[in-house]
Amino acid sequence: MAKEAVAHHGISIRAACDCFCISESCYRYKEKLSDENALIAQWLLKLTDTYKRWGFKLCFFYLRNAKGFKWNHKRVYRIYRELELN
Repeated sequence: MAKEAVAHHGISIRAACDCFCISESCYRYKEKLSDENALIAQWLLKLTDTYKRWGFKLCFFYLRNAKGFKWNHKRVYRIYRELELN
């Protein structure tokens, strides 16, 4: 909404952020897409195709313990849900 106010009404970024009670860093934030997300998705698809009875926890523990990846479980689970493997 703040970006719309700046674009359409010509007010300053600072005024728009004050009006909507957000910080300027929140206004300027851009999500960083990581190539690792594609790698995580590739591994999850490979594991669920190979081991059809494995759920998220077994897939995550396999990647963490057997393969040695240090990915956060929340990140892996988010990608697991985006792929609709649950």
